[in-house]
Amino acid sequence: MAGNATVRFENVALLSVASVLPSRVTTSDDIEARLAPSLDRLKLRSGLLRRVAGVNERRNWGEGETVDAATISAGTKALAEAGVHPDDVGLLINTSVTRMNLEPSVAVALHHGLGLPSSAINFDVANACLGFINGLSLAATMIESGQIRHAIVVAGENADDIQVNTIDRLLASDGSRDDFMQEFATLTLGSGSAAAVLGRADEHPNGHRILGGVTRAATQFHQLCVGSVDGMFTDAKALLKGGLDLVVSAWKDASTEWNWSSMTRYITHQVSSIHTSSLVKAVGLDRSRVPTTFPNYGNVGPASVPITLVEEKDSLIRGDRVLLVGVGSGLNTAMLEIAW
Repeated sequence: MAGNATVRFENVALLSVASVLPSRVTTSDDIEARLAPSLDRLKLRSGLLRRVAGVNERRNWGEGETVDAATISAGTKALAEAGVHPDDVGLLINTSVTRMNLEPSVAVALHHGLGLPSSAINFDVANACLGFINGLSLAATMIESGQIRHAIVVAGENADDIQVNTIDRLLASDGSRDDFMQEFATLTLGSGSAAAVLGRADEHPNGHRILGGVTRAATQFHQLCVGSVDGMFTDAKALLKGGLDLVVSAWKDASTEWNWSSMTRYITHQVSSIHTSSLVKAVGLDRSRVPTTFPNYGNVGPASVPITLVEEKDSLIRGDRVLLVGVGSGLNTAMLEIAW
């Protein structure tokens, strides 16, 4: 299957990627200590988050820190590293799950904070944890079409409130183990911000070419993970199986046009040790080429892919091949190749 779900870019480059992480570290032991009455009642052994998800700690915003300010800081850093002045930006796409209000868009505050010109288009793209990769593809399409020369794609996540609400609810609940495990994934979330700057490859020969990729959907699974600021409820086993089936299907479809079997790095959405190991096995990847950040940062939603890329970029050299792999609840998946 080609068409809308498969795309190639001829003249788009990733110029920079930057992240800003919260200062406050919350360990899984801290969370389980707060949940001790519920864990004792349900006879669940301590170390559950480390044992089941592989998450040792995550970041939360400290006193005086806000997600918008951090995202603006990440964007400012990315623009400086790219050598792009704010006046030259034609597009800002915010891809965050986090939003404090239904309107206006999150993008407008970020547009203002970054000092972008009135001519810069700005809007939100929401697609769960897949949003950042979708945003990169959309920005690349607009650059390729000639509508803009430079774009900045951002994501800023604040998992603090949803975790507090979830812990309070679990402590007040007399529900079963199954009820507890439906909210388990919320406890693995982390906070953080990231930004990437894109431009025309012919204007930035030292940039990293965005070659293209594929997207696929399995929206019959749209009820497996449903979240709001109050909580996130997940059928973890069904979500894992549905997500893996979708990724494997997309991978097989892509193999007729793309050779992704020997990439230098596979930058995957960061969920847990089980998800990473299952993906590596299902697609047959070299585990040493799949870096993980979830042990220290948790699942930072759509920001997890760029945050992981930031962690890896200093070890990449010219000519390396990088594949971004994302899955978003709903279910949707996307893979995007970058020639470093």
